Amino acid sequence: MRTLRTTLAWVAEGTDLCRKALADLDEESYGAPSLLPGWTRKHIVAHVAANARALRNLMHWARTGEPTPMYSSPEQRLADIESGAQLPAAWLTAWFEESAQLLTYAMAELTEEQWRAEVLTAQGRTVPASEIPWMRTREVMVHAVDLGTAIRFADLPEEFCAELRHDIVGKRGSDTVHAVQGNNADITAYLAGRPYTGVTTGDGFPAEPLTPWL
Repeated sequence: MRTLRTTLAWVAEGTDLCRKALADLDEESYGAPSLLPGWTRKHIVAHVAANARALRNLMHWARTGEPTPMYSSPEQRLADIESGAQLPAAWLTAWFEESAQLLTYAMAELTEEQWRAEVLTAQGRTVPASEIPWMRTREVMVHAVDLGTAIRFADLPEEFCAELRHDIVGKRGSDTVHAVQGNNADITAYLAGRPYTGVTTGDGFPAEPLTPWL
């Protein structure tokens, strides 16, 4: 079972994976397609940076009690990603670094009581603030893979992948993902709607691809 300490460590690890993926990208490769249909690597980085800012809003909510939504609207969220994807590569990297660091600072400020404060996610779920590091972990881990460099689901912590599989099955429904077979990394990729190999149904037929999740 994941704990707050575990997810905070995963946030740092996933952020480092994203940083590693971005390290050798020049302007041209930054603008190349990602593993997510319709999105370039710039879209991915803009999304991850904007997500850090949005989660910082929830941290403010938990710390002060002042309701602070992640985004002003779904339309604004998408507009921020699109505008961010037009930035030069160096600016995007700087935004990624700054937003990640500010979120880390915000997480370090919360008291034990404030971690129990309830906040509202962009999907309308009421969750304790202690859920925020897990929300961020999913973003940085999965999108580090989406950048389409050398990082694969097999490079992610197995404990994280197990939690992610449990999370996705809970949201997609067990009927959608019933009895698939394969190695754990590829099953995780399959469930997340990412490229995978060797995942089959219980009858041995190739599993039908799922739409991207997250």
